[in-house]
Amino acid sequence: MTQTVFIDGAVGTTGLEIAERLSGRSEFDMVVLPEAQRKDLAARREAINDSDFVILCLPDDAAIEAVALIDNDRTRIIDASTAHRTADGWAYGFAEFRAGQREAIAGARFVSNPGCYPTGFLALIAPLIAKGLLPADWGYVMNAVSGYSGGGKALIERFEAEPDLGFRGYGLNLDHKHMPEMKIHGGLTHDVIFAPSVIRAFRGMLVDIPLHLGAMGPVTADQLLEELSTFYAGSKIVSVQSGSDLPELLISENDAPTDKLELFVCGNAGGYHARLIARLDNLGKGASGAAVQNLNIMAGLDETAGLRL
Repeated sequence: MTQTVFIDGAVGTTGLEIAERLSGRSEFDMVVLPEAQRKDLAARREAINDSDFVILCLPDDAAIEAVALIDNDRTRIIDASTAHRTADGWAYGFAEFRAGQREAIAGARFVSNPGCYPTGFLALIAPLIAKGLLPADWGYVMNAVSGYSGGGKALIERFEAEPDLGFRGYGLNLDHKHMPEMKIHGGLTHDVIFAPSVIRAFRGMLVDIPLHLGAMGPVTADQLLEELSTFYAGSKIVSVQSGSDLPELLISENDAPTDKLELFVCGNAGGYHARLIARLDNLGKGASGAAVQNLNIMAGLDETAGLRL
């Protein structure tokens, strides 16, 4: 049975990439508003309530307003904004990071897409805390770099207008909208010390978590690698490998889109120092790819259909 999908905010980067992944798929009929009606409240209300699925690619306030337009008990929502990532009644749309999450997404009416940075952080940390290999009450630090597309239209225009701009560090007040998401879904006692930055690459992301395992307790980098490898075994999206012998990890200026999530565990000779690293496409598994994966799960389809793997 064909199901209808409306992307509210379809002309933004995330919305465009979701539409590309859904293009040509026979399982869905796309509901598309004419350009003149794209911001018309009545037209959007009708499209939202006439659709089986709505994917919100909007700023936070607009996403909250869009949810308020629903006047039926049938339309199901995937929100790509930050607005509902820790909200009651919303399933967190990261199928792989903990047991039972895929089933929660499948049965949910409201699903919130994870943030790109938290996707890397939680993929690495959450299974290890759940297993008891890492403590929930540690003060975790996360260094991360992202392609500038993650900053939306304004940052894209800035990097295009300033050819000498190679690196932009931000969040220097030690506050960021992703921090509650990482703390709550990671089951952490403390906020993460988060050092995000943007580089001169359109897409791509590295999330890097340094760990002094010698100060934490009797656990080694090899044990962390073994647990993550076991936890994600069989996944078509998430892969795990040792990074200790790699000469480097790269993000290229013109990397191709991907919906994969690669995890690396690097350890020193004694195993008491470690770096947990995630590499992903901030527009793929960090945004559009995750939304399509969640749509597939909610619609009862192969969750990798339409993904770029």
